[in-house]
Amino acid sequence: MPRTHPLPPLAEALRDPREPAARALLGHLLVREDITLRITEVEAYGGPEDSASHARHGRTARNAPMWGPPGRAYLYFCYGMHWMLNVVTGPEGEASAVLIRGAEVMAGLETVLARRRGVTATPRLCAGPGKVAQALGLDKAFDGHDLLAPGGLELRPGPPPAQMLEGRRLGIAFATAEDQARPWRFADGDSHAVLQQRDLAPTRIPERSEWERPLVAPWQPIHTQPPLHPNPCGGEVKRHHTRG
Repeated sequence: MPRTHPLPPLAEALRDPREPAARALLGHLLVREDITLRITEVEAYGGPEDSASHARHGRTARNAPMWGPPGRAYLYFCYGMHWMLNVVTGPEGEASAVLIRGAEVMAGLETVLARRRGVTATPRLCAGPGKVAQALGLDKAFDGHDLLAPGGLELRPGPPPAQMLEGRRLGIAFATAEDQARPWRFADGDSHAVLQQRDLAPTRIPERSEWERPLVAPWQPIHTQPPLHPNPCGGEVKRHHTRG
Protein backbone atom coordinates (compact mmCIF):
# COMPACT_ATOMS: atom_id res chain seq x y z
CA MET A 1 0.00 0.00 0.00
CA PRO A 2 1.49 3.41 -0.89
CA ARG A 3 2.43 5.72 1.95
CA THR A 4 -0.16 8.46 2.51
CA HIS A 5 1.91 10.66 4.86
CA PRO A 6 5.62 11.49 5.26
CA LEU A 7 7.78 9.32 7.47
CA PRO A 8 9.17 10.90 10.66
CA PRO A 9 12.63 12.40 10.01
CA LEU A 10 14.43 9.65 11.93
CA ALA A 11 12.79 6.89 9.89
CA GLU A 12 13.46 8.82 6.68
CA ALA A 13 17.14 9.27 7.59
CA LEU A 14 17.56 5.52 7.95
CA ARG A 15 16.43 5.05 4.34
CA ASP A 16 19.54 6.97 3.19
CA PRO A 17 22.70 5.23 1.95
CA ARG A 18 24.96 3.82 4.62
CA GLU A 19 27.31 6.77 5.27
CA PRO A 20 24.64 9.51 5.62
CA ALA A 21 22.54 7.19 7.78
CA ALA A 22 25.54 6.38 9.98
CA ARG A 23 26.29 10.07 10.49
CA ALA A 24 22.66 10.76 11.31
CA LEU A 25 22.58 8.08 14.02
CA LEU A 26 25.18 9.83 16.18
CA GLY A 27 23.49 11.42 19.19
CA HIS A 28 20.29 9.39 18.92
CA LEU A 29 19.10 7.34 21.86
CA LEU A 30 18.75 3.61 22.44
CA VAL A 31 16.09 2.96 25.06
CA ARG A 32 15.19 -0.31 26.75
CA GLU A 33 13.17 -0.31 29.98
CA ASP A 34 15.03 1.93 32.47
CA ILE A 35 18.18 2.26 30.34
CA THR A 36 18.92 5.09 27.91
CA LEU A 37 22.15 5.18 25.92
CA ARG A 38 23.26 8.01 23.64
CA ILE A 39 25.07 6.78 20.51
CA THR A 40 28.63 8.14 20.27
CA GLU A 41 30.40 5.92 17.71
CA VAL A 42 29.21 3.99 14.66
CA GLU A 43 30.53 2.16 11.58
CA ALA A 44 28.78 1.82 8.22
CA TYR A 45 28.70 -1.45 6.26
CA GLY A 46 27.32 -2.14 2.81
CA GLY A 47 26.25 -5.20 0.85
CA PRO A 48 28.07 -7.66 -1.41
CA GLU A 49 30.20 -4.82 -2.83
CA ASP A 50 31.74 -4.18 0.63
CA SER A 51 34.34 -6.86 1.43
CA ALA A 52 34.24 -5.86 5.11
CA SER A 53 30.51 -6.55 5.38
CA HIS A 54 28.71 -9.66 6.60
CA ALA A 55 26.78 -9.40 3.34
CA ARG A 56 29.90 -9.76 1.16
CA HIS A 57 28.94 -13.33 0.18
CA GLY A 58 25.28 -12.52 -0.42
CA ARG A 59 22.12 -13.09 1.57
CA THR A 60 22.09 -15.86 4.19
CA ALA A 61 19.86 -16.86 7.08
CA ARG A 62 22.29 -15.15 9.44
CA ASN A 63 22.52 -11.77 7.70
CA ALA A 64 18.97 -11.60 6.29
CA PRO A 65 17.98 -8.60 8.48
CA MET A 66 20.62 -6.49 6.68
CA TRP A 67 18.37 -6.45 3.61
CA GLY A 68 15.76 -4.44 5.47
CA PRO A 69 13.45 -2.85 6.03
CA PRO A 70 15.47 0.03 7.49
CA GLY A 71 15.10 0.65 11.20
CA ARG A 72 15.39 -3.02 12.16
CA ALA A 73 18.08 -4.47 14.43
CA TYR A 74 20.73 -6.86 13.17
CA LEU A 75 22.42 -8.84 15.98
CA TYR A 76 25.42 -11.12 15.63
CA PHE A 77 27.76 -12.92 18.03
CA CYS A 78 31.42 -11.80 18.06
CA TYR A 79 34.25 -14.21 18.91
CA GLY A 80 31.77 -16.43 20.75
CA MET A 81 31.65 -13.82 23.52
CA HIS A 82 29.68 -10.66 22.75
CA TRP A 83 26.52 -9.68 20.91
CA MET A 84 26.82 -6.73 18.51
CA LEU A 85 23.97 -4.36 17.69
CA ASN A 86 23.54 -2.94 14.18
CA VAL A 87 20.84 -0.63 12.84
CA VAL A 88 19.67 -1.63 9.35
CA THR A 89 19.71 1.27 6.88
CA GLY A 90 19.22 2.04 3.20
CA PRO A 91 16.51 1.00 0.76
CA GLU A 92 14.75 -2.27 1.50
CA GLY A 93 16.23 -5.08 -0.55
CA GLU A 94 19.77 -3.63 -0.49
CA ALA A 95 22.03 -4.85 2.32
CA SER A 96 23.29 -2.08 4.59
CA ALA A 97 23.71 -1.70 8.34
CA VAL A 98 25.42 0.51 10.91
CA LEU A 99 27.29 -1.05 13.82
CA ILE A 100 26.77 0.75 17.14
CA ARG A 101 30.35 0.91 18.43
CA GLY A 102 29.91 3.12 21.49
CA ALA A 103 27.43 4.97 23.67
CA GLU A 104 27.09 7.07 26.80
CA VAL A 105 24.84 6.04 29.68
CA MET A 106 22.13 8.65 30.20
CA ALA A 107 19.81 6.67 32.46
CA GLY A 108 19.73 3.27 34.13
CA LEU A 109 23.32 3.27 35.37
CA GLU A 110 22.67 0.74 38.15
CA THR A 111 21.19 -1.75 35.69
CA VAL A 112 24.07 -1.23 33.26
CA LEU A 113 26.65 -1.83 36.00
CA ALA A 114 24.87 -5.01 37.08
CA ARG A 115 24.89 -6.31 33.50
CA ARG A 116 28.53 -5.32 32.95
CA ARG A 117 29.31 -7.52 35.98
CA GLY A 118 31.61 -5.84 38.47
CA VAL A 119 32.98 -2.89 36.47
CA THR A 120 32.89 0.69 37.73
CA ALA A 121 31.19 3.70 36.18
CA THR A 122 33.61 5.42 33.78
CA PRO A 123 33.25 7.58 30.68
CA ARG A 124 34.04 4.44 28.62
CA LEU A 125 31.58 2.17 30.36
CA CYS A 126 29.89 1.52 26.99
CA ALA A 127 32.81 2.26 24.64
CA GLY A 128 32.88 -0.84 22.46
CA PRO A 129 30.06 -2.62 20.61
CA GLY A 130 30.02 -5.62 22.95
CA LYS A 131 29.61 -3.30 25.91
CA VAL A 132 26.64 -1.55 24.29
CA ALA A 133 24.74 -4.79 23.71
CA GLN A 134 25.64 -6.09 27.17
CA ALA A 135 24.43 -2.87 28.82
CA LEU A 136 21.09 -3.19 27.01
CA GLY A 137 20.78 -6.91 27.78
CA LEU A 138 20.54 -7.91 24.10
CA ASP A 139 20.75 -11.34 22.52
CA LYS A 140 19.64 -13.14 19.37
CA ALA A 141 15.99 -12.59 20.31
CA PHE A 142 16.37 -8.94 19.21
CA ASP A 143 17.61 -9.85 15.72
CA GLY A 144 15.16 -8.26 13.27
CA HIS A 145 13.47 -6.21 16.02
CA ASP A 146 11.75 -3.01 14.82
CA LEU A 147 13.66 -0.22 16.56
CA LEU A 148 11.17 2.44 15.44
CA ALA A 149 8.16 0.75 17.08
CA PRO A 150 7.28 1.32 20.75
CA GLY A 151 8.26 -1.37 23.22
CA GLY A 152 11.29 -3.57 23.71
CA LEU A 153 14.33 -1.78 22.32
CA GLU A 154 13.66 1.64 20.80
CA LEU A 155 15.68 4.12 18.74
CA ARG A 156 14.63 7.67 19.63
CA PRO A 157 15.76 11.18 18.61
CA GLY A 158 18.52 12.66 20.76
CA PRO A 159 20.91 15.62 20.84
CA PRO A 160 23.34 15.67 17.88
CA PRO A 161 27.08 16.02 18.50
CA ALA A 162 28.67 19.46 18.39
CA GLN A 163 31.71 17.94 16.68
CA MET A 164 31.92 14.86 14.45
CA LEU A 165 34.92 12.72 13.57
CA GLU A 166 35.49 10.14 10.84
CA GLY A 167 38.07 7.52 9.98
CA ARG A 168 38.76 3.95 8.97
CA ARG A 169 36.72 1.07 10.35
CA LEU A 170 38.28 -1.20 12.97
CA GLY A 171 38.95 -4.95 12.90
CA ILE A 172 38.56 -5.54 9.15
CA ALA A 173 42.05 -6.73 8.16
CA PHE A 174 40.39 -9.44 6.03
CA ALA A 175 38.82 -6.83 3.71
CA THR A 176 40.36 -5.45 0.53
CA ALA A 177 42.77 -2.53 0.86
CA GLU A 178 40.20 -0.28 -0.80
CA ASP A 179 37.48 -1.20 1.69
CA GLN A 180 39.86 -0.96 4.65
CA ALA A 181 40.64 2.62 3.61
CA ARG A 182 37.02 3.81 3.50
CA PRO A 183 36.33 6.47 6.19
CA TRP A 184 33.10 4.88 7.35
CA ARG A 185 33.63 5.12 11.11
CA PHE A 186 31.99 8.17 12.68
CA ALA A 187 32.10 9.47 16.25
CA ASP A 188 31.09 12.28 18.59
CA GLY A 189 34.21 14.44 18.86
CA ASP A 190 33.40 15.51 22.42
CA SER A 191 32.69 12.06 23.86
CA HIS A 192 35.04 9.77 25.83
CA ALA A 193 32.95 6.76 24.71
CA VAL A 194 34.92 6.40 21.47
CA LEU A 195 37.62 3.84 20.67
CA GLN A 196 40.94 4.86 19.08
CA GLN A 197 39.77 8.45 18.83
CA ARG A 198 43.21 9.72 17.78
CA ASP A 199 42.84 7.83 14.49
CA LEU A 200 39.83 9.96 13.55
CA ALA A 201 39.65 13.38 11.86
CA PRO A 202 37.01 16.15 11.93
CA THR A 203 34.17 15.94 9.41
CA ARG A 204 30.93 17.73 8.66
CA ILE A 205 27.79 17.36 10.79
CA PRO A 206 24.56 16.65 8.85
CA GLU A 207 21.65 18.99 9.47
CA ARG A 208 18.62 17.75 11.39
CA SER A 209 15.05 18.98 11.47
CA GLU A 210 13.67 20.65 14.56
CA TRP A 211 11.37 17.63 15.03
CA GLU A 212 14.42 15.51 15.82
CA ARG A 213 15.92 17.84 18.40
CA PRO A 214 15.12 17.08 22.07
CA LEU A 215 12.67 19.33 23.88
CA VAL A 216 14.91 19.45 26.96
CA ALA A 217 18.49 20.56 27.51
CA PRO A 218 21.10 18.06 26.26
CA TRP A 219 21.68 15.30 28.80
CA GLN A 220 25.04 14.67 30.41
CA PRO A 221 26.49 11.15 30.48
CA ILE A 222 26.76 9.43 33.86
CA HIS A 223 30.32 8.62 34.90
CA THR A 224 32.53 9.00 37.96
CA GLN A 225 35.92 7.34 37.29
CA PRO A 226 38.79 7.83 34.78
CA PRO A 227 38.32 6.06 31.42
CA LEU A 228 39.53 2.52 30.80
CA HIS A 229 41.77 1.48 27.93
CA PRO A 230 39.30 0.28 25.26
CA ASN A 231 38.83 -3.30 24.12
CA PRO A 232 37.28 -3.37 20.59
CA CYS A 233 35.06 -6.39 21.27
CA GLY A 234 33.67 -5.18 24.57
CA GLY A 235 35.53 -6.76 27.50
CA GLU A 236 37.01 -4.73 30.35
CA VAL A 237 40.80 -4.52 30.61
CA LYS A 238 43.24 -2.75 32.93
CA ARG A 239 43.34 1.03 33.34
CA HIS A 240 45.40 2.81 30.72
CA HIS A 241 46.02 6.50 30.21
CA THR A 242 47.59 6.78 26.76
CA ARG A 243 44.27 7.31 24.95
CA GLY A 244 42.02 10.26 25.64
